[in-house]
Amino acid sequence: MGRKEHVSETPATACLREHGVPFSEHVYDYVEHGGTAESSRQLGVDEHSVVKTLVMQDEDTKPLIILMHGDREVSLKNLAAKRVEPSKPEVAERHTGYRVGGTSPFGTRKALGIFVERSVLSLPLIYINGGRRGYLVGIDPRVLVDLLKAQPVDCAALP
Repeated sequence: MGRKEHVSETPATACLREHGVPFSEHVYDYVEHGGTAESSRQLGVDEHSVVKTLVMQDEDTKPLIILMHGDREVSLKNLAAKRVEPSKPEVAERHTGYRVGGTSPFGTRKALGIFVERSVLSLPLIYINGGRRGYLVGIDPRVLVDLLKAQPVDCAALP
């Protein structure tokens, strides 16, 4: 069940603490390109409950975040925007202040539009990046709407 250690404060955990959001900390050994399959395996949790933070951009190159189940892909045709595509890593890092692989939707450098796959909100608990590679926080998914004002969307697709 991953290493048991406290991780130093990140902008994400500072944001959660500032708003009184309870969360658990889950540290694992980051593996380049391992994604949610690797984190869920190391932590012994269902990959469906591990939520990816995907930085995208719309047709006007305006950045946005899509929060998706770890075991699903984003079906871009189901989003309201005419065209949405993944941001280049350096662009994503500039907008969020986080390194790719350690991006959290909490405490981003810039306020970004956030969309969440609707079915994520029905889970009892989710694991989402805490602002550092190899570090997830466990939270109630309703925090995504209550704190981040994430807009529910239906854009999940099987890989």
